[in-house]
Amino acid sequence: MSEHIIKAEFSEVMQKSYIDYAMSVICARALPDARDGLKPVQRRVLYSMDELGLRYDRPHRKSARIVGDTMGKYHPHGDSSIYESLVVMSQDFKKGIPLVDGHGNFGSIEGDGAAAMRYTEARLQKITQEAYLADLDKNVVDFVSNFDETEKEPEVLPVKIPNLLVNGADGIAVGMTTSIPPHNLSEVIDAVKAYMRKESITNEELMEYIQGPDFPTGGIVINKKDLLNIYSSGIGKIKLRGKVTLEPAKKRGEKDKLVISEIPYTMIGNNISKFLSDIVSLIENKVTTDILDISNESSKDGIRIVLELRKGADVERLKNLLYKKTKLEDTFGVNMLAIVNGRPETLDLKGIIENHTQFHYEVTRRKYKTLLNKLYEQREIKEGLIKACDMIDLIIEIIRGSKNQKEVKACLTKGDVGNIRFQSSDSMIEATKLSFTDKQASAILDLKLYRLIGLEVLHIKIAAKSIADADVKLTDALKYTGQQQTQEISKVTAGNLEVPKDDYEVSGNQAAEAGVYTMTITAKEGTNFTGSREWTYVVAPVKMSQITKDKDGKVQIGHGTFSVKIEQDKDTAQAALVTSEAEFIEKLVDAGDITADELTRTANGASMELLLHIQNESSLGEESRTQ
Repeated sequence: MSEHIIKAEFSEVMQKSYIDYAMSVICARALPDARDGLKPVQRRVLYSMDELGLRYDRPHRKSARIVGDTMGKYHPHGDSSIYESLVVMSQDFKKGIPLVDGHGNFGSIEGDGAAAMRYTEARLQKITQEAYLADLDKNVVDFVSNFDETEKEPEVLPVKIPNLLVNGADGIAVGMTTSIPPHNLSEVIDAVKAYMRKESITNEELMEYIQGPDFPTGGIVINKKDLLNIYSSGIGKIKLRGKVTLEPAKKRGEKDKLVISEIPYTMIGNNISKFLSDIVSLIENKVTTDILDISNESSKDGIRIVLELRKGADVERLKNLLYKKTKLEDTFGVNMLAIVNGRPETLDLKGIIENHTQFHYEVTRRKYKTLLNKLYEQREIKEGLIKACDMIDLIIEIIRGSKNQKEVKACLTKGDVGNIRFQSSDSMIEATKLSFTDKQASAILDLKLYRLIGLEVLHIKIAAKSIADADVKLTDALKYTGQQQTQEISKVTAGNLEVPKDDYEVSGNQAAEAGVYTMTITAKEGTNFTGSREWTYVVAPVKMSQITKDKDGKVQIGHGTFSVKIEQDKDTAQAALVTSEAEFIEKLVDAGDITADELTRTANGASMELLLHIQNESSLGEESRTQ
């Protein structure tokens, strides 16, 4: 056999090969898809777990089994990357909403690694099953062949929420990286619904709903004025500070303490131990003499780093020193890069929401079409069975007089009596009029005798009626075309978004900083109360789970005396420890004598966003009473 030598320029071959490799890494490994917000390995792990039946209400399964199935069927790139992806999706300090329920040692916020995959177990979280993997059997997304064309896998998952914003993303490709911060689920859903109502909405208007990132580790964003530019360009730097509070000594012999309860997201892992060693260096080098002792009291309940202070320590100076010399103040680089239509693209806030929402529209449209086709099929069969029950004697006569199933089907569908023996000529004439469809004929032949009981026949008719009602509902959503159909579909998807928002509500971590506030109340003209009066409030963010009601329906938070305002569509409330004037304020509200209010932080005189609203009866009505 003669050799066939192709002459080529070496540099051109290398260039083409490297470009092919780079695009493969960019599109098939490192960057998330803008539609479901998942990288290929994450998508394949979740789909493999779904295929294994690892539902949230079933026992955990060994991680090694999940990794093996994923690698053998969908992701032949080594077990370490698959297991690492599984671990990260289970860590609540890295993901806004963990997608995997891990059982065993899955690492810690301080950088401890997860145990080997043969020791740990996992299953899907409820939200993953219901909001990420639901409806895969309804032809809502395209399936593609796996690497050796022996299996099919979804090209993208039918995720109902913008996962790219909720859980963020990070990845290093060839010549590009992505780094998207996580956000609060409730805020993101509110923003999506706002986009559905007004597709021309701007990034600035969207930020009325998404006021900033919501890192699982908490912390305070100190350059909020830059967020609009970051969300508009998709690129920028977010400056984060840990949350530091002073705990005064309560007993003689105790020392004042500075407690760090929230840390910058970038401090996750070994950076916590580096932070502690940096503080030790400050003490050893006599940069500060205000710190007497350091202890890390962090646990599974959260971060708690305690600095014991000497008497008379300058707390504000020490805080500023920690921000300047350690990682307690750090920068999170934002680069909102994702795959859009097979190409990497830097997206703004609206672009991420738009890509996901349009994808969600298409998923809903395809789901309704699939359900409608199934309903047509079911309706066709039910109508055939009802018709057959009305002439069951004739059908039994046809079956008894036929030699095989083929003759029966020919008679039922085409009225072909052929060699069928009938007991009377009238029956033969009636048989020639039959015109059942193939599906109806098959259903009639499969009909069990007990289904001929009167009650069973009634059940068939009721089922046919319910199918007809569902048919009307689905047809209403799809009967329009173009923009009008999109509007109808958006109504459905907006309703679907309420389920994950209500069921999987997560309290925000980047809430406004607590402090001492004053509130000014101004009454209407012509009322008994005139002018303005001022009261002092101590305000602190409170998780919704902490708020309960007693048997009289009054709001309680622990054993304290609080006035609570629960904002509409918010996942946190603001609890205010009020003065003795609270009853008077409540009377003013009930009487409708209040027209304006303002909340101003008095700690440093800077005006800030309104935290507690006293606008109408609902503000301190049934939802928020003074205990």
